[in-house]
Amino acid sequence: MRKVFLITTATLFFIHQLSAQTDKRAATILDAMSNKYKTMTSFKVAFTYTNEGAKETLKGDATVKGTKFRLKMAGQEIFNDGKTVTTYIKETNEATVNNYDPKEIGDIDPTKVYTIYKKGYKYVFIEETTESGRVYEVVELSPEKKDSKVAKVQIKVDKKDKSVKSWKITQRSGQRLVFKVDKFTPNVPVQDTFFAFDAKQYKGVEVIDLR
Repeated sequence: MRKVFLITTATLFFIHQLSAQTDKRAATILDAMSNKYKTMTSFKVAFTYTNEGAKETLKGDATVKGTKFRLKMAGQEIFNDGKTVTTYIKETNEATVNNYDPKEIGDIDPTKVYTIYKKGYKYVFIEETTESGRVYEVVELSPEKKDSKVAKVQIKVDKKDKSVKSWKITQRSGQRLVFKVDKFTPNVPVQDTFFAFDAKQYKGVEVIDLR
């Protein structure tokens, strides 16, 4: 009995040590990835968005500069100039304006993909995988808050250049959203006015101001 106890204790100790090492590796991967994007003044990313449950695949693109972003996807365009967020719906030619609240943006905020792990998440290294000759490291993030709508986030990072290849968001409802990077352009020249909605550029648009 004592022998079994010792073996069990040793096994648990080994698992604990392995877990600690894995977490350290995950932190190293995420920090290297985050530092890469911190050096950029701005960037533009074209991506493929997939809702696995609905079997829906869409194309989109986002331009980011600091906390500002402009996101185009699924017939809508979101403008965030750091003060207000305007969502323009092409089909109805309507634009809804709200005050910018980082907490309300949620999963669609492209400015947070590279820093989300730093607050409110635990993370662990999952695996290395090879695609088209490139090696990627997969890290999984789990929210510390039990009431979070997100169950986990998996980020796939290029092992060589530390760029993000994709991220998968699994919600507690079971819905899985996947964003895959198709093209990435760092340090794009862009003025701050690019992130502010200009009604003059949208003929006949109805602006709904909820501020």
